[in-house]
Amino acid sequence: MGMILAMPFDFDAAVVAPFRMQPGLRRVAEGSAPLTLNRPGDRTLAEKLHVLQSWPGDALVAAEGFDARPALKTLCARAAADHPEAFVRHGDADIEAVALGWRVQDGEPVGAGPTEIGRCLAALPRAWRLAGLLCLAFGEDFAVIDGTSAHIPWIAACLPSHWAPARKVGRHFAEVHAPVADNQVLLAAAEHLARLVTGAERWERFVWTVTPTATLQMHPDHLEPMPWPAQADANGLAAQAFFRTEHQTFIPIPDRRQAVFTIHVESRPLAAAIESPERARRLHDAIASMSPVVLAYRGLDAARDRLLAWLAERASARPA
Repeated sequence: MGMILAMPFDFDAAVVAPFRMQPGLRRVAEGSAPLTLNRPGDRTLAEKLHVLQSWPGDALVAAEGFDARPALKTLCARAAADHPEAFVRHGDADIEAVALGWRVQDGEPVGAGPTEIGRCLAALPRAWRLAGLLCLAFGEDFAVIDGTSAHIPWIAACLPSHWAPARKVGRHFAEVHAPVADNQVLLAAAEHLARLVTGAERWERFVWTVTPTATLQMHPDHLEPMPWPAQADANGLAAQAFFRTEHQTFIPIPDRRQAVFTIHVESRPLAAAIESPERARRLHDAIASMSPVVLAYRGLDAARDRLLAWLAERASARPA
């Protein structure tokens, strides 16, 4: 079929200077798959499973009265079309995740895959079991954006980046991004963006930061604070740093003026992610151009100078 794999993080497109908080949307390449398969043993699956076992009510939230069936139908159809070897669609709300060995049939988990997955699905409220299976089957988290009202009425997010789904659901797109530093461009474009991403075309964007922890789930209520090591030198700090990225896409929901917003989170050791002098230079220049409020918002103010020193040295290194 010539299917293009899910787009990895585009470093060159995302890491630029001067750094600005802006939408950064681009059209998705024709024929690309927005969903990334999870398989038994994957770190993303393990962290998502832990979240759904421990705090399902903090990950799966919806505005009162919202009908998520069109969004779930769209996700099931996309899964079966993009990954026919991994998903069998038996109906609009009945899909089998072959790699996980589980299916949600009429709201009930059926299968012979890992027992902890079956127990997790069975423990979820019936209305959330299909969403739970989709969260476990894919690396992505999901939300629904309504283009008419510019609100976000439904969220299934196990791996948020320092935000709480329950405090975002049901709110206007501009309200959701109000805490973001240097957010004037995002807020001014909120209504236009909501209409754009819920149209017929598919869009994507990339987000990144540097963190002192590899943990994928960063719900503010469930993540122990981990400050940057105060006494470490530039090399020591970089050895404990991780490059955290998000690939975000929008899957239109036909005839609803809605879209499913997908978020794929990855985290790699900084030294592994910045493997070339060119990447080190690009990241150095981007961080160096961040305003004080952006540095504080991203938790980089205490690490900035040491990160820049390490990146400058790496940028000047000659290839072996």
